[in-house]
Amino acid sequence: MGSRQSDNTSSNTRLGSPRLLCMATQQKNGHGSEEEAEKPEPSPTEKTLMEEKTQLEDQLKDMTEKYKRALADTENLRTRTQKMIEDAKLYGIQSFCKDLLEVADILEKATESVPKEEVTSQNPHLKNLYDGLVMTEVQIQKVFTKHGLIKLNPDGQKFDPYEHEALFHAPVEGKEPGTVAVVTKVGYKLHGRTLRPALVGVAKAL
Repeated sequence: MGSRQSDNTSSNTRLGSPRLLCMATQQKNGHGSEEEAEKPEPSPTEKTLMEEKTQLEDQLKDMTEKYKRALADTENLRTRTQKMIEDAKLYGIQSFCKDLLEVADILEKATESVPKEEVTSQNPHLKNLYDGLVMTEVQIQKVFTKHGLIKLNPDGQKFDPYEHEALFHAPVEGKEPGTVAVVTKVGYKLHGRTLRPALVGVAKAL
């Protein structure tokens, strides 16, 4: 009997009572929460490094934005320069073309001034001269077209202030108001841009 009680006592001593184990667990958990709550403050060196890191990130962001803007400006400049080069290629002959238009006008007037009824085989010299003028006029218009110079003869078309220059407005029978009734001088466009507006008379209401 005494031996059995001694065994129970030593067993309780080794395992510990449930109450003691619960208290030990609570104390351990309490100490863990306090340790988590009491985090150490960063040292001055760590604070300095964190501030430098923030500054570097801000500088990187600023430099990235400047780099993107510089790229956009460079692309815009490249586009404008390319456009200027293309315009120079297209319209660099503009002054030369204007001078040639005067030659074309003279040829046209010379051709129109020849009496058509006299251009016959009976008058070979006049016929040869007239045929030469017509061939020259046709050839010069082909050259103009090849280089983007297009003739504007807007007779009967609606008046366009971007392509026509009105010399007068007058009522003309058979012509709708606002349309070109008379073409005094033909115009020309160079690659879609008006080089010389056509000089016209515009019909108005009777």
